[in-house]
Amino acid sequence: MPQDPSDAAISLEAEVPEVLFDGMRQFIEQHPQWDQYRLITSALAGFLFQHGCKDACVQQHYLNGLFLR
Repeated sequence: MPQDPSDAAISLEAEVPEVLFDGMRQFIEQHPQWDQYRLITSALAGFLFQHGCKDACVQQHYLNGLFLR
């Protein structure tokens, strides 16, 4: 059975300002249903969607970040 493209994953390494990392860590501590992967995926999908990306998988990740708890 073909893999759903929205399920494919790659490893990503990035440097972020310490203040953003601290904010992410605090958010995750206060919202245990979130983890660093879900948070970064949601943030990236939100940025792409809000800047005009029309890809259906990106839009689905964006909506999941808004409505899945």
